[in-house]
Amino acid sequence: MREAQTPEPNPKANPKANHCMVYVTASSKDEALQIGRVLVKERLAACANILEGMHSIYRWQGAVEEAQETVLILKTRTQLAGKAIARVAALHSYDVPCAVTYDMTNGLAAYLDWIDVSTSQV
Repeated sequence: MREAQTPEPNPKANPKANHCMVYVTASSKDEALQIGRVLVKERLAACANILEGMHSIYRWQGAVEEAQETVLILKTRTQLAGKAIARVAALHSYDVPCAVTYDMTNGLAAYLDWIDVSTSQV
């Protein structure tokens, strides 16, 4: 069994984030899979995580609604976030999809490097 190692402090830790997560809600697992596959294939995201079983309560057109949705979390470089969100909007079935970013101000350097490499040809 491999011994767990304590990560070294990350020299890339930066209050001005170079990486972010794009949080998206989708109508179904199939829609989240389709969007995630496209963004990873196009190198707009290094990774797509899909979390089924989310129950949403929201206001839409003056009424309180509830729906089962699927969460899609994309990992990318901050400079690609706008393109990633635009691509999500173009592929999404909702009129007004949730697609927002959360900065990654710190993380394992090897992981952040992997994001850079995986999205570098855009």
